[in-house]
Amino acid sequence: MKRLLLSLLLLLPLAASAQYRTPGYSDLSESEAVRALKEDVGFLASAALEGRAAGSEGELEAARYMSSRLEALGVDLLYGRDGDLFGINREEAGDTLRSRNVAAFIPGYDKKLKNNYIVVCARLDNLGQATVNVDGVPQTKTYYGANGNASGLAMLLQLAGRLSTNRVLLKRSVLLLAPGASLRDGAGSWYFLNRSFPSAGDIDACVELNMLGTGAAGFYAYTASNADLNKVVTAMSNTLQPVQPRLVALEPCNSDHRIFYDRKIPAVLFTTGMYPEYNSEHDTPSVLQYDYMERELEYIYNFVVELCNGSRPEFNPSDASKDRYLTGRKDGVIPYYECDVRPSFLGSSDPAVFMQKWVYVYLRYPKAAVEQGIQGRVLVDFVIDEKGKVTEVEATKSSHPLLEEEALRVIKASPDWKPGKVRGKKVKSRISLNVEFRLEKKK
Repeated sequence: MKRLLLSLLLLLPLAASAQYRTPGYSDLSESEAVRALKEDVGFLASAALEGRAAGSEGELEAARYMSSRLEALGVDLLYGRDGDLFGINREEAGDTLRSRNVAAFIPGYDKKLKNNYIVVCARLDNLGQATVNVDGVPQTKTYYGANGNASGLAMLLQLAGRLSTNRVLLKRSVLLLAPGASLRDGAGSWYFLNRSFPSAGDIDACVELNMLGTGAAGFYAYTASNADLNKVVTAMSNTLQPVQPRLVALEPCNSDHRIFYDRKIPAVLFTTGMYPEYNSEHDTPSVLQYDYMERELEYIYNFVVELCNGSRPEFNPSDASKDRYLTGRKDGVIPYYECDVRPSFLGSSDPAVFMQKWVYVYLRYPKAAVEQGIQGRVLVDFVIDEKGKVTEVEATKSSHPLLEEEALRVIKASPDWKPGKVRGKKVKSRISLNVEFRLEKKK
């Protein structure tokens, strides 16, 4: 009885140690970094935040959480705990969406370089929730965004703690940024660079953290072929590191690094790349591989320190990178989420609108499948061409031929979309969507 009471007393301070901590099992063999990564992801990808859609209460709570954690790590906030509020005019809805940026500051020590900055950023928002009709029954799906991008936010917090502790090693100052409305064409980063931060011209480089939770499949660095950033990556490959990223010429995903690139600020994106649960309701904390994240964290920390203390990288994109969005893609087809202007259906670029207003309206559950109790999902891949036509429709995964046939029928019959654009040019774009077939249980 005494041993049990002592255990309870030891656990009580842990439960009350922070305002936002979430309870859960913790393996005593895990490192402190892994435990912290799990706790941060656990909150940011929780059901309570409802997918952190731009402008939502969930995004606001995520902003407050990031601000609270950054303060606790000894980092100075640039704005209040609710972040820096900005608005986005939504023509399709006839209103203004209000999102926010969280930013913090770690000063450098060098008299000549402390007024120059290295930005480390990770997007704050995700897709939120969507209501779809399955057999006439409305169902709400939550896109938790554990790897996209609670993993990057958790890594940002760990970097903040380490950089703050070791600020005496940093010649340049560090800006830690969690931009809101990133999935809306990088609106938060654009606002930060063009409206909010007065010294954007003194930013020497940007390091972006996006989707860093599936390291077993690979760890990548994308620099838009910037020669100076490539030199830093190559030089570090000759040093002892727990993991080394692979330099890639093709852009792994469209993200905030593009906004910095457009301002002619050298930028590097660290990512573990696309994964099966990407932009789905299955992107939960169980997807993440925390031991790999800890190794990536160590490398990225050393990389940021190197940028803070080394020579200023020049903005010198190679000729090959200038048209990187339009070259090197199979059949010239650009992934849907990498378009500068994404294809839209009925005025919305959110795929959930297409599912809700077309697919689940006209989907008919095959009678034979009902009789046999067949249910499941069909992953359909299709291309939206330069004229907005839906083409090349195929099922890449299917639970049953009967379900596959019906899913293909509905999507092939889709009305025209408004095509996507890259650099102002209409392009073919590819998208993959899951069509779900569920049978109601008899009461």
